[in-house]
Amino acid sequence: MQAIKDSVHDYVELPPVAAELLDAAPVQRLRHIKQLSTVRLVYPSANHTRFEHSIGVAHLAGRALDRLGIDDRRAKGVQAAALLHDVGHGPYGHQTEGIIERRLGRHHDEVADLLDRGELAATLERHDLAPDEIAALVAGEGELGQIVAGELDVDRMDYLVRDAHHTGVPYGTVDYGRLLAALRFTDGTLVLAEGNVQTAESLLVARALMNATVYRHHVSRIAGAMLERTSERLLDSSDVSAAEFHRFTDAELLAALRNHEETRPMANRIAERNLFKRAVWAEWESVPGEVVAADHADVREFERDIAAKAGVEPEHVLLDTPGEPTIPESSSRVVVNGEIRRLADQSPLVQGLQASQRTQWRLGVYAPEGVTDAVEKAATSVLGLVY
Repeated sequence: MQAIKDSVHDYVELPPVAAELLDAAPVQRLRHIKQLSTVRLVYPSANHTRFEHSIGVAHLAGRALDRLGIDDRRAKGVQAAALLHDVGHGPYGHQTEGIIERRLGRHHDEVADLLDRGELAATLERHDLAPDEIAALVAGEGELGQIVAGELDVDRMDYLVRDAHHTGVPYGTVDYGRLLAALRFTDGTLVLAEGNVQTAESLLVARALMNATVYRHHVSRIAGAMLERTSERLLDSSDVSAAEFHRFTDAELLAALRNHEETRPMANRIAERNLFKRAVWAEWESVPGEVVAADHADVREFERDIAAKAGVEPEHVLLDTPGEPTIPESSSRVVVNGEIRRLADQSPLVQGLQASQRTQWRLGVYAPEGVTDAVEKAATSVLGLVY
């Protein structure tokens, strides 16, 4: 076992397959992808990376496997998948995920193409692991895939605690030790054992509080919208291919944006934290359903119409609609009186959190300082907002 000092889990020991995968270039690339992307423009200490997070996920996967009594070849595969679960991310993580999905038709957890060749494939095969089986685990397929990607997965346990630690906020400090101890497989479903409704609720509360204070902070959302828009412009107006873009690191993307004439102004704004301002910050009840449900093409059309009505340049209007609020963890399974039940059916707290999410939900329209008043008036008219 290789021991690694971790800021969250203290000393972490990785099995040989994970330790060897750690040195592969696609995993080392994760040292240069920040875990919280543009959130670090809000919380200065949030500079941790997807590399250290991946180590933490592999560690927690090992602890979960020990609790579940799984220690054969399958366990080796799950820890390998846990370490590799983020290798499919593009630069700035989730901030560029929509672009990659639209251009390449690939979600970040679809990693079969990365695992079936090169260093990763060779390492997995040396350890008697099939790359396609590991890719399926990363995607959350099968019984054991739930440990890596599911409502009670170790990915979630690590990033909540790690993100809280590095931002300095107390809201994500879930008791993952209790969660791991309570994990059970029942009829092929990963569940929490009897007496753990509150344990499951704690995960929901932590995620809801982190959403409000960290993940959906308005400054991060503005910077993320700016980054997405200028990245699309880079792909449309330069010789950078979508495949090349997908494998950029954070720094490589920012450099490409700053070196290209059409994207340089927005890239400099991001780099210097000279961000757009909120022209509109509308509550759920104020926004028509068709705007909430708008797809990418609709959003771009709305932006063009708002810019034209406001008399500003099209690139100076950004519409940010988060879509319908959801709580994936609410479908977690818990054992109550000997029966497996959905947490949403068992816990009144879930209903309260769902109401809270709608209360906290905001649609944003962003523009440079100085034109926000004109953009606000135009957006209110174009989008049919009701204040």
